[in-house]
Amino acid sequence: MKRHSAMIIFVIGACCFGLNPLFVKLGYADGWSLGEINVVQVIIALTVLWIVGILSIKRHPWVIRKLTGKKVISLIVAGSFTGLTSILYYGAMQYLPASLAVVLLFQFVWVGVLFDWIFNRQKPTKQTVLAVMLTLVGVCFAAGLWNGGFSDISLIGFVLGIGSAFSYTAFVFVSGRVATDVPATIRTPIMITGAGILTFIVFPPHLTLNEGVLEGNIWIYAAGVALCGLILTPFLFAISTPHLSGSFATILGSVELPVSVIVAAIGLSEHITLSRWFGVILILLAIVLGELRSIWKYIQIKKHNVDRSRQYGA
Repeated sequence: MKRHSAMIIFVIGACCFGLNPLFVKLGYADGWSLGEINVVQVIIALTVLWIVGILSIKRHPWVIRKLTGKKVISLIVAGSFTGLTSILYYGAMQYLPASLAVVLLFQFVWVGVLFDWIFNRQKPTKQTVLAVMLTLVGVCFAAGLWNGGFSDISLIGFVLGIGSAFSYTAFVFVSGRVATDVPATIRTPIMITGAGILTFIVFPPHLTLNEGVLEGNIWIYAAGVALCGLILTPFLFAISTPHLSGSFATILGSVELPVSVIVAAIGLSEHITLSRWFGVILILLAIVLGELRSIWKYIQIKKHNVDRSRQYGA
């Protein structure tokens, strides 16, 4: 897969994840709990993904030979970070406004660069550091922290939010390095099985799924959360992350915030100030800055190829 194609696919996945606050907040407003939303979304996601996975295995039976015990365990562990992110991120929304929960999740920008530095020995360049700083400033503007947002932070919400940043980074970091020779249609169900195992340990289904849950409208909200958080995002990340560096993937993931802001304005009827829109613009500029060198190199290569074609054509 070409790098620019991987970038587009990854951005679409990040945009999908940005829709989650809408469904989570609506679910909370309707009286459903964190455990109920998480358990039901896992059930929906596992059902959909394993139907796709089984059909894919029937179409590509040779994949079974590639699924060694070590790879399956690695995929399950990688997927558990997705389940952990859901629990921590959605849990933070119980104690914090959605905008502040998103701000804490977005600390994955510098956490991702840190992971790349520690595990890949890739020291961030001045350009990357500048892009990260610009992104964090943009996040603060987009979340309205300059307008007294810090006063709304609770200790539990803060810990859950920061924890979601680390677990989200771990998923992005690991998912691009585990069993990359296995099709995404098969990798993703196995990974989300890991998310399901962790979720069911934290929220045992026999204690969570009562008659009210089984017959309630939670399935509507959970379906939206499952589609955006556990089906499309992991699947698209599984396709694209093997072709992107860890640090750049985290910078690309920043597009989730503009999506969240737009969703808050349209879906939750939140008033979005000019300072928030300014923050969105800063984040988009940071994304471009982080990839400026690669974009320039790509343009130069294209120009060189065109010049050669004209030369040989003449």
